Order: sequence, then structure tokens, then C-alpha cells
Amino acid sequence: MSDAVNDREPLRLLPMDAAWLNLESPQNPLTITVLMRVDGLSFWELRAFLQRYWLTWERFRMMPVERSCGWCWERDRHFDLANHLVQVPEAMDEARLQQWVSARLNQPLRSNRPRWAFWLVPNAKGGAALLFRIHHCYGDGMSLLDVFDSICTRSADERPATCGNREHHTARRWPQVLQACRDAVSAGVRGWRESSGAAAGGVSGSQHDELPESHQAGAMERGVMAGLRALNEMTGMVTEEEDTPSTLRRTLLGRRHCRWSGPLPLRRFLSVARRYGCSPNDVLLACVAAAMRDAMAVPARVLKQSVVHAAVPVDIRRSLPASLRPAPQMPGNYFGTVFVPLPVDGGFALERLWRIKHETRRLKRSWQPVIAWGLSGLASLLPPSLRRPIADLFYRKASAVVSNVPGTREPRYLAGRRVLEQMFWVPQAGDIGLGVSIVSYAGNVQFGVVADEAVLADPDAFLDRCVKELDILSDSPAP
Repeated sequence: MSDAVNDREPLRLLPMDAAWLNLESPQNPLTITVLMRVDGLSFWELRAFLQRYWLTWERFRMMPVERSCGWCWERDRHFDLANHLVQVPEAMDEARLQQWVSARLNQPLRSNRPRWAFWLVPNAKGGAALLFRIHHCYGDGMSLLDVFDSICTRSADERPATCGNREHHTARRWPQVLQACRDAVSAGVRGWRESSGAAAGGVSGSQHDELPESHQAGAMERGVMAGLRALNEMTGMVTEEEDTPSTLRRTLLGRRHCRWSGPLPLRRFLSVARRYGCSPNDVLLACVAAAMRDAMAVPARVLKQSVVHAAVPVDIRRSLPASLRPAPQMPGNYFGTVFVPLPVDGGFALERLWRIKHETRRLKRSWQPVIAWGLSGLASLLPPSLRRPIADLFYRKASAVVSNVPGTREPRYLAGRRVLEQMFWVPQAGDIGLGVSIVSYAGNVQFGVVADEAVLADPDAFLDRCVKELDILSDSPAP
């Protein structure tokens, strides 16, 4: 039993993990959903695998419980894997499987148990379908990818070398994390000065007095510039224009459906990216922009004046101070959000791609992801009545969440069975009713979409438009 369980003091969730419990709504439960196709996987193989490897993470035996001091991790003393693992013997073709997965998306996870579950459909056409759902408070997509990467091997005969992690007590880390959240929002941005070279606030009084006068002035100037830059980034987030009213911004019904595309060769995206001097992520966003342009269903004159953003998660682990970076294989939420303007008013595929390239270059140099991370952490500490303005800051300025998760380049094996495909669906928050996921794995890319029925009636048409845009960009002449 870990020190965290023995300690009388509650094991509090870190602010950025608790944020996903405080900011969700019944219409938009903040749950990550993953679908894998695993060749020949049986129920008993999966059960033994999860018992031996998955449950070595102490967090997965715990559930979030709200106490007077906030959200805390509490061990499920009656934990039974049978409460989290279901076998579905029904034979399913692709269409039936998509309907079934959509139904699971609308099924809430039990709050009196650890908030995750696996379903295995061994008789699905094309390979056994393994569905996994977990609440966002346990970790973000990158940390969960790290978990699966450690337990899914490179060959059928290999066994995971090391896996699992004990849940360390967070009491000593709370002051550090809380200060980091404050610094991310304030002009100091302590710990992220590497990008700007600023040193203000990092030198003690005695050390500062020993510096030459010219060096003091330089450090002071850099500190002022860092503060002004952080203020400018914060102002830009607050004053960013809200999205144009459209079918994508309707009041949500709380009923969602999901779809996914077939595998597309990753080399097609790389080829387009090399041809036009952009990143594969720019190509992916251009495909999404084209599909959203069609899905808005507004007159051409309105489309020309439309403003549409995608909320794009950005991993910030490398930007954090070493003392705040998560331990290897430790689940958690370490990402910020940038709001990428999507050129839905652009009439040509290449125009949309070039404009997205410009915007992503600008945002890559910004501090918005770190500031957003700090804001989400601080928001989780506020009373419920004060959280809404911060949630609005994030979620009223976007019509969709678009997430790109890079998987492994080579095939992986789960319980000795080859993983043929993997797909995931990103949760949406606030009033956002559309989520687009892009996953690369073993040389292929797949699009996935999850949407509230109020904002997107035909997700298949949306996916077809994404693929069509890739075809257009692939056939376009080189500049």
C-alpha cells in the first residue's frame, strides 16, 4: 500500500486535473474515448492483461471524490475489475459498430467507481474491437498514449519491461503547481523564460547587486519585455473575436454520435507538407477547415465574413520547469489550448492551407498554451459561480476542438495480439458540440468526429469532405 493511502491527509487532485471535473456539464461530459482493433483478442486474454499491467497504475484503482478541501483521489476499497470490463458477444459490421460506439459515448461512467471502463467486441468484422473510455481528470491524451506505449509491445512474444506508477502525495507539490499557474497568467511567466531569454525575478537581491550596471539594465529590459509580451498574449485571448453564429453553434442536445474514416497513408500528408513547406498538422487542419466550411450551412455572403476557430490542445511538458514536469509514465494533464482561426471564407484549398500555415506559425511562438494551462488550473480553485467566465473565455471562442495525437510508427501488440488500428475521440467542453480527432499509427492516419446531434446531423459527410480536401491538395500543382 502506498504512502498516499497511509497518509491521513487527503490526496488532492492537482488543479489542472480537477479542472476537468469542475468545468464539465451533463451535455458535455469530459471523457476521452479510444477504439482499438486488436486481431484475435479474447476476453480472458484482455482480463489477464489488464489485471497484470493496467492496474499497476495506482491512479486507476482510485476515483475522484469531492471533499471540503476540493477534489481528492480516494481508493476504491471494493475495487473489482469486473465493474470496468464488459464483453459484448454480438457480431457487428462497421455500420453497426459505429452505432454501438456512439451509444457508449452517451452512457455516463459511474461516479461511485474509478471513472474508466473497457468493452470488448470479439466478433466485430475486421478484428476484435476494444473500446476504452476514461474521464479527462485521470490524464490527457499524451499521458494516456504514454501508458499504452509502455504496455503495448513491439512484438507478439515481448512482455512490457516496466510499467505502472504509484500515486505520490501532492501536498508538497501543491505550492509549486499553484505558483506555476499564477506565474503562467501573470507577467512573470516564471519557468518559461527560455523562449525569450528573460531573467527578471530569477535573481536574488544579493546576486543582482553584484551584477555590472549594464547587465542589470539588460535583465530589467528583458523582464519588462517578458511582462509586456505576457500581457499582450493574455489580452489577445480575452479580446479574440467570437465565432460567427452558425449551425455549429446551436444549443446542445446532449446526444452525440461518432464516426471514423478508414486508414489513409501518412505519406500522403507528408508529401503535401513537403511540397508546400508546411507541417503535416497544417495539412490536417486545412482538411478540417474545408469540412467545417461546408458544415456551417450559411449563405455565401455570410461565409465571406465568417469567423471560426478551432480549439487545439498543445502539449506543454517540455515548456515546464524541470520540477513541475510529470514523472515518466505518470498520468496527468499538461497541455494548454490555442485558438486557431480557420479560413472557412477561403474559396480554394491552397488558400486555406497557406493561411493556416501562417496562423500556426504565429501561435507556435506564443505563450497562449502555457497561459491557458495556468488559467484552467486556477479556475478549478474558484467557487462555481466564478468558473463560468473563465470557461466562456475558452469555449465561446471556438466551434470545434481539433486534436492530433501521434501514435507509434511501427505496429504494437496488446496481450500478444497485433493492434491493427487505433482511433480516439476528443471531449468537448462548454458549448462546443464538435470534436475532430486525427490519429497516426503504423504509417496510417485516421480522422474521427464526434458531434452533438444539434450541430452536425451527418458526420459521414463531414469525414468525406476531410478526405476530399486531402485529394485536392495532393493533386494541386507544386508552387
